[in-house]
Amino acid sequence: MTNLMTLPHEDLIAYRVAKELVVAVREARISDSGLRDQALRAAVSVCLNIAEATGRPGAADQRRVYGIARGEACEVAAAVDVAAATGFCAGDSTLRARELAGRVYALLSGLMRR
Repeated sequence: MTNLMTLPHEDLIAYRVAKELVVAVREARISDSGLRDQALRAAVSVCLNIAEATGRPGAADQRRVYGIARGEACEVAAAVDVAAATGFCAGDSTLRARELAGRVYALLSGLMRR
């Protein structure tokens, strides 16, 4: 039997929403490979930066890394918006990703104010 310690990022709602964002971007099935790659990398980066921030010892450093994650969330929203606008995916398939990007942005803003 394995006893796994829960890591700090696993308790954050922002991290859970960011994981949903990665899934939503993948499910958007962006047909342009470059734009798809950019959107997925940015979405994954949101998750990884949230995890990194929780491991930082100082509040100022945590805020800085949360800020990076928040910027990546904006990049995801822009990438799916551009994909929909240019016909690289159906507009309705990007709605969930856009909604989640906005939610994680708000959650990260709250974490930055702590």
